[in-house]
Amino acid sequence: MHRNDSVLRWLAGMLLVAVCAPGVCGAEPADDGKLRIICFGAHPDDAEFKAGGTAILWARQGHHVKLVSVTNGDIGHWQMAGGELAQRRTAESQEAAKVLGTAAEVLDIHDGELLPTLEHRRTIVRLIRNWNADIVISHRPWDYHPDHRYVGALVQDAAYMVTVPYFCPDTPALTKNPVFLYSSDRFQKPYPFQPDIAVSLDDVFEQKCLAVSKLVSQVFEGGANGSQEYVDSVPPASDPEARLNWIRERWTQRQAGEADTHRQALIRWYGQERGRAVKYAEAFEICEYGRRPTPDEIQRLFPFFGEAQ
Repeated sequence: MHRNDSVLRWLAGMLLVAVCAPGVCGAEPADDGKLRIICFGAHPDDAEFKAGGTAILWARQGHHVKLVSVTNGDIGHWQMAGGELAQRRTAESQEAAKVLGTAAEVLDIHDGELLPTLEHRRTIVRLIRNWNADIVISHRPWDYHPDHRYVGALVQDAAYMVTVPYFCPDTPALTKNPVFLYSSDRFQKPYPFQPDIAVSLDDVFEQKCLAVSKLVSQVFEGGANGSQEYVDSVPPASDPEARLNWIRERWTQRQAGEADTHRQALIRWYGQERGRAVKYAEAFEICEYGRRPTPDEIQRLFPFFGEAQ
């Protein structure tokens, strides 16, 4: 592609809007006694990567899960950008949500430009209230990517404000504070991730890999740090089984690493025998700014701890 063509496509893209995936955004779920979980990621892959397996487990039991990308991901590719990419990544997020069994929404905020403003705080608060969330998941506010950090900060700022009636009075305040959780990371400063909760993915690992495979621009093309060399190293789209095996190999290492790193948390929630046997896992830290759940409440919020794997 010529440089002038790239510039023109970028400018044209700025006129397009990446919105929530049609039919997938998800209105407030019915008051049916089921749990309501909303998970915020900075880009259209973060929530899927960090909490997709646990989302499947909730969804399988009929609980309501929504994944929100706070930016539209419009610079997250090495070869394309702007509205064209934002729409592509929104569509990918929609396809992943179909596999996960969740709702999905992509906000119209430019990738790489997120700031913890009052306007964005209001947006996050309204989303949590409209979903009537029992659990809210986000990045920790210490991360290599500014968008990740600011999603964490915005969700932290919402942790109290969701219950304040005259903040965003156009959206009814929650009568009880949700439990706020951080997804796992490996950053050590100012303090390392604390695995308060770890979830076995052994029964849903294949389904998560399939969902991840729908995020083509990031997984098979390398996202912002991809290259033609990277694309050439990946099995071709004409061989979907080889592509799925390629993902399986890489995510086996990733999720097995989570299980090994957070083994003691798995034992805490599954018991010695089952906890030691878990192959794949996701882990979460309880944010001190939301409701502090008791062990019994955690069992209620993660009802699959008692299920046989």
